[in-house]
Amino acid sequence: MNSDVFITDGHWRKSLAAVRALGRKGIRVTVGESTCLATAAFSRYCHRAVVYPSPHYRPSEFVNFLCGELRHRSYQMLLPMEDETLGLISRHHSEFSRLTYLPIVSFEKLQFALRKDKILQTAEKQGIPIPRTWYVEDISQLNGLKNHLPYPVVIKPQMSSGAVGMSYPKNPADLMEQYLSIHRRFPYPLIQELIPREGPGYGASFLMDDRGKVRASFVHRRLREYPVTGGASTLRESVRHDDIRDMARALLKALDWFGVAMVEFKVDPRDGTPKLMEVNPRFWGSLSLAVEAGVNFPYLLYRMSRGESFRPVEHYQIGKRCRWLLPGDILHFIHNPRRMRLWPGFFHFWDGNTAYDILSRKDPLPVLGRILTLLTFIYDPDMKQRLEKRKP
Repeated sequence: MNSDVFITDGHWRKSLAAVRALGRKGIRVTVGESTCLATAAFSRYCHRAVVYPSPHYRPSEFVNFLCGELRHRSYQMLLPMEDETLGLISRHHSEFSRLTYLPIVSFEKLQFALRKDKILQTAEKQGIPIPRTWYVEDISQLNGLKNHLPYPVVIKPQMSSGAVGMSYPKNPADLMEQYLSIHRRFPYPLIQELIPREGPGYGASFLMDDRGKVRASFVHRRLREYPVTGGASTLRESVRHDDIRDMARALLKALDWFGVAMVEFKVDPRDGTPKLMEVNPRFWGSLSLAVEAGVNFPYLLYRMSRGESFRPVEHYQIGKRCRWLLPGDILHFIHNPRRMRLWPGFFHFWDGNTAYDILSRKDPLPVLGRILTLLTFIYDPDMKQRLEKRKP
């Protein structure tokens, strides 16, 4: 079993998780990134690393480069990992599909899944609870809304953008100022009720085949995140939550989904109801936890690419934890006003039940790669742009 897989966006944790998940199965992995200092490229499981043109600054050159790479080398599968590369590759879906196995939906379905307003409206039709949401179609609507909202509320861009463009106005004056500021960059963002922070967040992850059948599922609970007000999870735990799994599955079936996706929920502590937050229509940042707990999504995709049949994978180790320590959990500790409540457990680094997104005794060099990658944010305009886009 030596057929190659090409993985894009080698800087990110989920790319490293995918490289390790496939490499441990004896599959040769090529890692691509717009810089030679890519975290996943330092992994012992990276067979080959390539530097491609920036998807942000030179999108057409990126597409041409990747097509050429796939034509000149034999790849069993292509895995785009980030929104930008996923979007570009999905725009050329038919072209890439002729060159290799491409486990992603069409560009139109992808764009629909990235629209928070469309997803929320689809969820409501499926009977899936969502936070109270106000859809603004004209700025003049704000005058009628601002004095009747349950402050604090949250303003979110319609298109998924991580924590970028989110704001938490506490009164009508804040709402007008912050909404208009966000509107200039992200037109007509949504306004939602703010689910109290005490409510835990969950992610339900799935692999769907081309007939819409579930081939694997996994649910995790967020234990810590950065930014503390809401962002990427820095510590999470595998759990069983059938209600959330079933709602997420119903939503993805309504979207006629294919490939991987993660559906995010937050439990409203006021009534105990899980409410939909968004859909991540790609691999997610906490992928390493699913793999460590026994659901190897990248390898299952590889098996699908070869036409292999296998029983759906829905059982996994409950209570397994995975941590993004550098710098995620450290930043959580620094910025958490209740940080002393984390003492001393926060500093128990070698708990046998906790794995790490990057740290690994069997594969140590990605830590060095991660440190060196920080240099690219200083001199590389493409990487600086990515960092800027991720700032909340």
